[in-house]
Amino acid sequence: MVDIAFGPTPGQRPTLPDQHQSYLDMVRRKRMYGGILMVLFVAFMASGWILADHRNAGGFWNGLPQTIDFPAEVLTEAWAKRALIPGLLWDHTPALIETLNIAAVSTLLGALAAAALSLLATRGLARWPRLIPLFRRSMDALRAIPEIVIALVLIFILGGGPVPAVIAIALHTGGALGKQFSEVAENADLKPVEGLASVGANWSQRMWLGILPQVAPNWLSYTLMRFEINVRASAILGFVGEGGIGHDLKLAMQWGQGRYDDVVAIFLLLFAAIVAIDRLSDHYRNKLVKGT
Repeated sequence: MVDIAFGPTPGQRPTLPDQHQSYLDMVRRKRMYGGILMVLFVAFMASGWILADHRNAGGFWNGLPQTIDFPAEVLTEAWAKRALIPGLLWDHTPALIETLNIAAVSTLLGALAAAALSLLATRGLARWPRLIPLFRRSMDALRAIPEIVIALVLIFILGGGPVPAVIAIALHTGGALGKQFSEVAENADLKPVEGLASVGANWSQRMWLGILPQVAPNWLSYTLMRFEINVRASAILGFVGEGGIGHDLKLAMQWGQGRYDDVVAIFLLLFAAIVAIDRLSDHYRNKLVKGT
């Protein structure tokens, strides 16, 4: 039987020099494309730096040697008042707990919304296939708007406090997790769904019994990772009056000299909390995904 799978013409295999030349041509093309991309990247970076330097009020390069002046001033004062740091850590712990509560509630609400949106936007699983583009664009819109923009709008409606922060982070989380959840659901095995459909199960039953057991480990892993991100987001939203430890940090930095020990204490408290959450979530993600 004549093998024509690799031949340039039926019944003929390519010679070794032809294969070698094809490989060299492919390598040259990749190098050329890579070189073009590198040149474009360098050009965009250089133009961006030049534009930023021109628009900067004091000149970026002139102010570069002074970048460590403020951190040095903060650390110097904090070191002089280092005996007060433990007490300040305890004083700011309630604000940290509020920040963690904001992140936890918003992550839970966002994950529930993401689960529903992802199943409705996944090809082969959607309850209404014609509405898939609508649900996908909805998730795109939620991801595209930063949390701080949503929070600033909600402040005018609801006033300051943790509620606008929860809503803002939950909306952004729903869009971000919805995209990841949908990608996981697209790789799920459809045989259990087909089996459930053959015995008369409705759409909700097919998703609950056929899809969720397959995607739950990855979904929970993504949710834990998002919780870490939302802790940082809730701290940042404190700068716009949403409460939590970010609000305390804003007040301490606005006060200036005399409160820099508070600034360092808040940074240490927030850093320790994020590291602890990162380690715990990493441990449980490994248990969920790898079983170790």
